[in-house]
Order: sequence, then C-alpha cells, then structure tokens
Amino acid sequence: MTMTMNLLTTLDGSLMQGFLPRGWDLAKIDRLCGLSTAEAFARRDWWHPDFQPIGCGSLEEFDVMLGHEIAWSIKRCRDQARPAVLILPVGPMGMYRWAVYFLKEWGVCCDHVHGFNMDEWSDAQGMTLPPSDPGAFRNAMETAFYGPLGSAAPPESQRFFATADHLPEYAQRIGDLRKSGGELIVIFGIGRVCHIAFWEPHFIEDYPDLAAWKADTHRIGAKLHPLTIEQNALTSFKSRTTLVPAFANTIGPGLFLTADRIIGGADGAFGRGMQWQGMSLRMTLGYSPDPWVPSSFMPTLPGRLFHLTELTQPLEPEMN
Repeated sequence: MTMTMNLLTTLDGSLMQGFLPRGWDLAKIDRLCGLSTAEAFARRDWWHPDFQPIGCGSLEEFDVMLGHEIAWSIKRCRDQARPAVLILPVGPMGMYRWAVYFLKEWGVCCDHVHGFNMDEWSDAQGMTLPPSDPGAFRNAMETAFYGPLGSAAPPESQRFFATADHLPEYAQRIGDLRKSGGELIVIFGIGRVCHIAFWEPHFIEDYPDLAAWKADTHRIGAKLHPLTIEQNALTSFKSRTTLVPAFANTIGPGLFLTADRIIGGADGAFGRGMQWQGMSLRMTLGYSPDPWVPSSFMPTLPGRLFHLTELTQPLEPEMN
C-alpha cells in the first residue's frame, strides 16, 4: 500500500521540530521500513562477524531463549573462573524468570556475578525513587532476578544500581573487574527512538565530536525524549503518561559500547497486529552506526539480538 499523504510529504518540518530527533534521516528510515524481511535482516558490512539476530516465534519462546542466553553466559564465566560483569536492563523482563530457572537447574552459584543496573528513573537532579517503590528499577530487579535466585544470588555488595552516588563509580568498578579477568556482558532492549539504556538520540548535540560521545560513561538526570516517555506510558504505566518521569540516570556509550559480548531483546508487540518496535529494530540493524540512532552501534559488537518474528514483517498499515 502506497501512502501519498504521510509524514514525508505533508509536513514542512517545523511541526516536528523538537519532537522527532533532529538528526534522523526520515527518507532513509522510511526505506528501511518498506524493505522485505529478507532485505531488512540481511547482514551488513558494519556488523561484527559474531553478531547474530535470532528470531523467536512467540513471546514465550523469546523469554526462554533470552533467559537461557543470560544463564549460559553466567555459567560459562563460572566454568572459566572469571567474574561475570553484567549490565542489566529493566525491560525486557520476562527472561529473568527463565535465567533463574536454568541457573538453579544447573546448580550455578552466582557469587562471581557483579550486576550493574543500566538506568533508573530520576528527577532533573538525579534523585531516584526509594528502593521499595513499585516503580523503582531496583525493586524490579530484586523481585525478578536477585530475590528468586535465593542463596545462589550474588551478594548485595555486588549489586549496583543507577543512583546519583553509585552510577559515577560504574566505570572504575567495571574497569577493575575486567582487569582481573572479568567479562563485560551488556544485556539491553531497544527504545522507541533507538536508545540503549536511557541514552537518547539528542544527547549527541552536547558533544564536540563522535569520540567524545563514545567516551562518556553516564548521565545523571538525563532529559528523556517525548517518545520514550510515551513508550513507557504504554508499556509500563497502563497509558498513564502523567506518571512517567521525564528524567533518568543512565549509562552511556563509554560503557555499553565496550562490551565483550551483548545480549539484546526486542519484544515490542501488543497483539492483535499492534506493535511499537518494528521500526526501531529495522533502524538498529540497517541504519548504519550513527549517534542519532544509538542502537545502530550494537550490531558492531559480538553477541545476539533476540526478537519476535512478528516485528520482522514489512511495516505496512492495516486498517482493521
């Protein structure tokens, strides 16, 4: 279906100024969205030789496969007698149940695991919610992962959360662990505007060049993009936009682009043919590395990106 009255043909640009990321090439994005599945998911020259997208036929399959990948990585590090240095997301989440299942089934103790939450809601000054708050990412991680591991969980001294006092220490802590043989494994989801953690596209405007952008390890009280806020309203706040924080503490490219291995997940389908993540997934794989599309750098790293096959179809509208 060809749409002649669309964003590319009917807007003069000023209407979207300050909304869509300024550096996005909308014509390029539209071409990516219209590619066949085979074309959109074909290997690109800039992908790491050991980067692999893996399709999952259902959400249940996605959770199991992603959880298995996390658990296997933890087990592999233990078998190699090296620290497992994990940067952990809160979204997706369903894989943690299965990671716990496999680790317990295999009898793996996680006292070699050092977990670093990649982000946390905050105010403009970086003040976060109390750990017990239902909306706090720390609470989500304790409930979904650390708590269910029971006696096999890493000690509390090896669990780090993105508060204003601890986030600036991440780079040094992770660097020291890697010097002692630790493997840095970054687990991530992809945002609506292609962020990794809460590292948004518009942040590039604050840096003199790409090298400076790539070197930054974190932000405190980072201002979120409007589409990020709305994405979270739909996926985590039952559409209640007024409850979504406008700021967050987050890791930066100086951490997530230094991974020894990545484990990604894209499960953004609502059912009944509705979804929010197909365009973001295609941009991640096919845009080519660009700081205006932070997730476009992830295929340059070794690892796997698990995704629902529902998201791989050409993004043509359906009027149901």
